[in-house]
Amino acid sequence: MLTEAMRAILAEARQWGWVLEPEAKRLFALWGLPVPKFTWARDIGEALRFAEEIGYPVAAKVVSPEVVHKSDVKGVVAGIGGREELEEVFARFRALPGFKGVLVEEMAEGLELIVGAKVDHQFGPVILFGIGGTGVEIYKDSVLRMAPLTEKDADAMLTGLQARPLLEGYRGRDPVDRQGLTRFLLDFSRLVMTLEERITSIDINPLFCSSKGCIAADARITLPSFEGA
Repeated sequence: MLTEAMRAILAEARQWGWVLEPEAKRLFALWGLPVPKFTWARDIGEALRFAEEIGYPVAAKVVSPEVVHKSDVKGVVAGIGGREELEEVFARFRALPGFKGVLVEEMAEGLELIVGAKVDHQFGPVILFGIGGTGVEIYKDSVLRMAPLTEKDADAMLTGLQARPLLEGYRGRDPVDRQGLTRFLLDFSRLVMTLEERITSIDINPLFCSSKGCIAADARITLPSFEGA
């Protein structure tokens, strides 16, 4: 069930047609999906205070309703190691179109996966799961299921990837938290079903998964009025 805070996030986003990443992550957190520690810094002082509070290195992303694909404008910088570097990144982001601040967050690690959903006009919500990160377009290793997902569906999605050995622990690496990943998929599915009439798609890429759990390192929610994605 949507809370008033979640409804307010979606209502505010209508002016853009999509939910800005800090607010998308706040919505995820309100739903119970794990996200990194983050702040939406409107000025450099706020960004520096937060980075010093959680400790370097940190990641920084531009927040702008005019920048949907942040990588196209080099609007994402990971592994920022100190105050001067963060100041330089903030200053560069400030010059980008529609600048509304910088998302500063803790670094996440693990296997890069993708979880997404699209509301099909004929079939309803469809859930996608696969190998994510920069390899998503290269490997094209993903599976689809209609929502809502059951535990059996989630299990089939995990075993249906060609890269399944990466989930199970490959060449001495620890396997990902399968129970945590299954729970994430089921919780995500419930969120998609709840938002079915309010969204067109949700994308999480990457979803970092390790033996310690999964965390949504990126988030994009598009609304029915938005055609620029």
